[in-house]
Amino acid sequence: MIDTGRVTCPSGWRDTLDFLFLDHAVLRYTWCNQAKVCDDVWRSNHAGFGRLRRLRDQGIKAILTLRGSSPSAANRFEAAACHTLGLHLYSVSLEARRAPKRDEVLRLFNTFRALPRPFLMHCKSGADRAGLAGALYLLGMQGATIEQARKQLSLRYLHIRASQTGVLDHVLDLYENDFRRYPIGIEEWFATKYDRDAATESFRR
Repeated sequence: MIDTGRVTCPSGWRDTLDFLFLDHAVLRYTWCNQAKVCDDVWRSNHAGFGRLRRLRDQGIKAILTLRGSSPSAANRFEAAACHTLGLHLYSVSLEARRAPKRDEVLRLFNTFRALPRPFLMHCKSGADRAGLAGALYLLGMQGATIEQARKQLSLRYLHIRASQTGVLDHVLDLYENDFRRYPIGIEEWFATKYDRDAATESFRR
């Protein structure tokens, strides 16, 4: 295992270089886009080894990646780093520019319930997928209002609604419209009413 002091990668320098440059990890050493969602829950971009170590030392017990579990250099690095540091690693796959899949959102809620606290969740840049997950956590696990949850998807985190990533805001819009007619919890809404194809089509219109 290579340890450059800031990054640990199990498969040699090639993975290290892929993680640093192709995945833009080098840009994330001084920019973490980290913020508190609520007590015991944090969000950020994809952390390097040094930041993971600092997070562990500050009390973080688990990491939730929203980038899925593909065998990318970034994911292999993270798995090795968390193993080395004794952090629990969980994975759910969300997309930044597409409406979320129902099964993945329901899996996300189940993962929220299983995660040791405190935990940190992240995507690549901490702008879009982390924002959606933060909003869903507040709505489903904290009983927050939609207005409060929407703050997780904001320019403060470099989320831009007037782009393809606005589809995530649109999904919250659809939930809000249904909630006004018939109050329903966000998890139940995804389980019983959410239609990904319809959400995608209405966003395009």
